[in-house]
Amino acid sequence: MTFSRRITNLKESGTLKVLDKVKELQSRGVSIIQLDVGEPDFKTPDNIIRAAEVALKAGFTHYTPSAGIPELREAIANKLRSENGLEVKKENVVITPGSKQALFYAIMALVDEGDEVIIPTPAWTSYVEMVTVAGGLVKPVPSGNGFRLNVEGIKEAVTKRTKLMLVNSPNNPTGYVASRAELKAVADIAMEGRIHVLSDEIYEKLLYEGSHISVGSFPGMDDYAITVNGFSKAYAMTGWRLGYIAASRPIISAVNKLQQHSASCPASFAQKAGVEALKPETPVKPMVEEFKRRQDYICDALKKLRLFRFEKPAGAFYIFPDISDSGMEGARFCEVLLEGGVSTTPGDAFGDHQGNIRISYANSMENLKEAVSRIARALDSLGRH
Repeated sequence: MTFSRRITNLKESGTLKVLDKVKELQSRGVSIIQLDVGEPDFKTPDNIIRAAEVALKAGFTHYTPSAGIPELREAIANKLRSENGLEVKKENVVITPGSKQALFYAIMALVDEGDEVIIPTPAWTSYVEMVTVAGGLVKPVPSGNGFRLNVEGIKEAVTKRTKLMLVNSPNNPTGYVASRAELKAVADIAMEGRIHVLSDEIYEKLLYEGSHISVGSFPGMDDYAITVNGFSKAYAMTGWRLGYIAASRPIISAVNKLQQHSASCPASFAQKAGVEALKPETPVKPMVEEFKRRQDYICDALKKLRLFRFEKPAGAFYIFPDISDSGMEGARFCEVLLEGGVSTTPGDAFGDHQGNIRISYANSMENLKEAVSRIARALDSLGRH
């Protein structure tokens, strides 16, 4: 069988590949503590679940407008104006089946064969593969010390063929939160070169210090910023598949056409749940506080093992330690930990970072403590601890 070139060139998701292996081991009764999964382990808040139940019982189970129900688009526009400083109305918003779909639409709408897309690394590999599907060329720009945005590197990467820049703050896999100065510099590059910036802000509410800044909030960025967010991380709604994209009217029109001819629309009752999620009474703060408690514990515990080198991140629920002192590349190091009953993700799933691994602390404190014990035993067996 001959497949299309776009599929032949497409690589598997590094994170989902790890997850598949873990699930296979668990199905055989092997005890694995998962520090690989990029999703909150909390239950979706009750008020959100009740809103979906009400919608289902009321028969709200049919097609909606392709761009999403007006009340959710309005609620998101209000949120983006009041919290993010974006000058948008509901007509600038399309609701999508997850934020990944929103990213995919934006890239497909803008990137043609041979167009260049600048992606600071380390980065989630799905960005790269989406650009590949669109026929674009990725220009990775390695981050600076502490995973800071390499502004000068981004400037140097710009050519006449640059169509898009991508930023992700808080960052997956590092947890790094870009500063106002860094994002302002990116905005200036965008406006000077008339280049669009695709801003993935899915972890915006998972902040432990400072405040979130949207690149689209800088003056003059209305026509260039494409803001993507969703409900998966902040509201523990990964399985609900609900995201959104906000941009200028021409981009939103293009995105909506793509949705009309692919997903049609997001799930109707999930959209009603999204309206509820955005209300002030939804308990987001307790989840963030618990993530901070877990972060404090696992960062302190791993530093005591004297092998993991990292700076404590300001957001998300990941750390991306350098494990090169082990003498192993990340993929082999992750295999050793998996043999010891802990799953993590190798750094090469996020670019050219063979000396790192990603550790997610989206797991219970009890499991994190046991995971650290297992990691210590695995390192002891190698004589590395």
